[in-house]
Amino acid sequence: MSHPSNTDPTNTDPSNTDPKRELLRHALATLAYRGGKAVRDAPEGFAPFHVDEGARAPGQILAHIGDLLDWGLSMANGKREWHDSKPLAWEKEVERFFAALKNFDDYLASEESLHAPVEKLFQGPIADALTHVGQIAILRRLAGEPVKAENFYKAEIMIGRVGAEQTPPKKEF
Repeated sequence: MSHPSNTDPTNTDPSNTDPKRELLRHALATLAYRGGKAVRDAPEGFAPFHVDEGARAPGQILAHIGDLLDWGLSMANGKREWHDSKPLAWEKEVERFFAALKNFDDYLASEESLHAPVEKLFQGPIADALTHVGQIAILRRLAGEPVKAENFYKAEIMIGRVGAEQTPPKKEF
């Protein structure tokens, strides 16, 4: 099924959108919002922070999230490629995270066909990435620099807003 281009996040014309595809784009925007909050202003030395032998450090988790997003895009475009990336410096991994989100979202916003079911893209790479964002948030707390809690229902999350620049939280506690 062809999908009309919808790069304007304010475009709500239901005649030219696939609701499942738009929900997947909203999931990516949610991942950008929540992930951005977890990685923003991380403390010095956070990337290699280990809580236990055999547990991934935050930098390794963030690299894995980048791999998950790249994998999701590769399934969407029919190439199905997986890579285990070595972690980059924290700021470079943060840049990679947002670049991978944008690449995936740009594909979903395009007229290109999806080569994987939306449900599988959500339940695999996107849900896994959300889980790992939660791990980074927990590790921030254990490292002594917790991320403020927030009522995410009230957050201004918009389809297409997948970059580092996000709307400030409406209600943190």
